[in-house]
Amino acid sequence: MPEQPRQEDIDELMKVLAGSAAGQSPAPEAAARPSVPLVVPEPPAAAPAPAPAGTPAARPEVGLDFLGDVDVQVRVELGKSKLNVKDVLKLGPGAVVGLDSLVGDPVNVFVNDRLVARGEVLVVHDNFAIRITEVVPPPKPGE
Repeated sequence: MPEQPRQEDIDELMKVLAGSAAGQSPAPEAAARPSVPLVVPEPPAAAPAPAPAGTPAARPEVGLDFLGDVDVQVRVELGKSKLNVKDVLKLGPGAVVGLDSLVGDPVNVFVNDRLVARGEVLVVHDNFAIRITEVVPPPKPGE
């Protein structure tokens, strides 16, 4: 580690610099004295500036495989109906509730309560299924 300069040497160097800035030559005793190097620490490297707003951040190419184990709630809405509480209380096994949609009408597919697609109901191997017929574009920011 370099030797730390003494305060006297720093004061002398400041006088010499002030004299040379004014066009004067250094004092003779300053010229006879051995010079002490002035150690100025370098500023730390600045962190990279953040990207401007709206600029996508550079990141490694990653597929969607890492999302494979994420659970989401999927809901298919066949239709709607308004009922009074007394009518809901009368419901039991075998009760039929009329909906506002018709056979063949598209059904809405929601993921985490957000409309993502529309489709049609199918029966596959005695199970109900949905065939996606339209993917709903994501909403624009601010909508």
